[in-house]
Amino acid sequence: MATAHTDLQFGGLIKCLINKDILTEADATKYNEEAKKKKIPVISYLVSNKLVDSNTIASVASIEFGVPYFDLNAIDTSSLPTNLVSEKLIRQHHALPLFKRGSRLFIALSDPTNFQALDEIKFHTRLNTETILVEENKLVTILESALDQADTSMTDLLDEDLDNIDISGGDEPPPTDDADSDIDDAPIVRFVNKILLDSIKKGVSDIHLEPYEKTFRIRFRGDGILYEAASPPANIAHRIISRIKVMSKMDIAERRVPQDGRIKMSLSKNRAIDFRVNTCPTLFGEKVVLRILDPTSAQIGIEKLGFEPDQQELFLKAIHRPYGMVLVTGPTGSGKTVSLYTGLNILNKIERNISTAEDPVEITVEGINQVNMNTKAGLTFSVALKAFLRQDPDIIMVGEIRDLETASIAVKAAQTGHLVLSTLHTNDAPQTINRLIQMGIEPFNIVSAVNLIMAQRLGRRLCEHCKKEADYPDNIYLDAGFKQEELDSLKVYIPVGCDHCTEGYKGRVGIYQVMPISEKMRALILRGGNAMEMADLSKSEGINDLRASGLEKVRQGITSLEEIDRITEE
Repeated sequence: MATAHTDLQFGGLIKCLINKDILTEADATKYNEEAKKKKIPVISYLVSNKLVDSNTIASVASIEFGVPYFDLNAIDTSSLPTNLVSEKLIRQHHALPLFKRGSRLFIALSDPTNFQALDEIKFHTRLNTETILVEENKLVTILESALDQADTSMTDLLDEDLDNIDISGGDEPPPTDDADSDIDDAPIVRFVNKILLDSIKKGVSDIHLEPYEKTFRIRFRGDGILYEAASPPANIAHRIISRIKVMSKMDIAERRVPQDGRIKMSLSKNRAIDFRVNTCPTLFGEKVVLRILDPTSAQIGIEKLGFEPDQQELFLKAIHRPYGMVLVTGPTGSGKTVSLYTGLNILNKIERNISTAEDPVEITVEGINQVNMNTKAGLTFSVALKAFLRQDPDIIMVGEIRDLETASIAVKAAQTGHLVLSTLHTNDAPQTINRLIQMGIEPFNIVSAVNLIMAQRLGRRLCEHCKKEADYPDNIYLDAGFKQEELDSLKVYIPVGCDHCTEGYKGRVGIYQVMPISEKMRALILRGGNAMEMADLSKSEGINDLRASGLEKVRQGITSLEEIDRITEE
């Protein structure tokens, strides 16, 4: 049993184990010292070395301290709020955030007397912490799983380590300029790092840094919409921009012409984010735009892109054909690259040789041979395509068809046993045919090469927490494109806005027009049909245009009528 000496030497859960004759004082002392040497909690040491059963510890702790017990086998690790607590604190204290209710954060602990963990997490999160008792062995397993699934836990970086983030740029060493030596001072470094981290944490796609005569504005593009993120003093704009140019290996002495660069930020051992950086000289300094390139964006799975079932089937059928061309069209920022890479990930098997030519490579994928265009060195899309065709290809992806030479080589490759994926900038699928003809591709080559054309846009998703049902008059629905017979059962939702979203929207969904080149369509192309005739034929064959696909997302409650009006033409 315990002695007065025990009371002085041990406390909390270890004291209970001694009092229950599960541990002796001597063993407790020995194991405590060993745990200190390994820099792990003593409970972790006992369980990992099978000195005490984890279930026994949990039972004793639950009874002695009156703490609720929870079986971690029942938890879904993907739903854990690990982003609220830094990875450093989670690992240090073996403390796992389970769920948040209002201002309370419930923490899974195997030792309910670990008050230091609760206090530190409370301090960093500014939330009241409460203990949920779990078994140590299950906690260790679930910790690793949860941390691997988490995008990143950046709470510790935001406050303490902003000037120690692992950042690298391009291959060339940065030019030196003594006049700009002040760009490396700590406040500027910390500010720029915080802007980059905030952009990742908020899931934005672009960062705009814009100097004006008396102001300096930093904007984020989230879910396709720009909003102001910061407004630093105008007199430090040059220093902030110069810092970004140094990070992306640009020439900081050159401010008269646009420059391109790249920044790589390592967030953890499992995740790194690339930023594509471009500068453009304006009246009051250089405007800088950073495009955030997250490799995980192409691994979300085809089911989550937003295809309707019939559209997904058509797309999968086209990319699994051994030869021919699949074209994806839409404006910049409409998700074309993600759609193509989702397809490439499906096709990326050991038996296939896949090569891509891009300007620049935005998403890096293991197993795919990716080539960055370099026009200064003479490496253009057409040059890369010619090289690919001499390297025994199965699948070729061309970042964009911009000219007749590239289009001609791509068409010939599609006609000679290769699957070719590419993009064009047109408004919808039928107009893509006319665009190829205007480039100089003969109609008979188009009909023999092109299998499918897919136009797309990205619409904002309504927030599930706050969206509410709309109450528009019938004429609004009819003018929008809905039918009279569906009005009685139609439910349309509008954005509201809450703590979980931005102006009532959270995330984006693809709106698609997936048009296969049917035999009737081939005949119409050969007859010289125009885009309007092709659109009418496509509609008669049951292919939804972008507007119709958007209205289907409205019917499903995924987005709002206002959003579809914004991204599609009437």
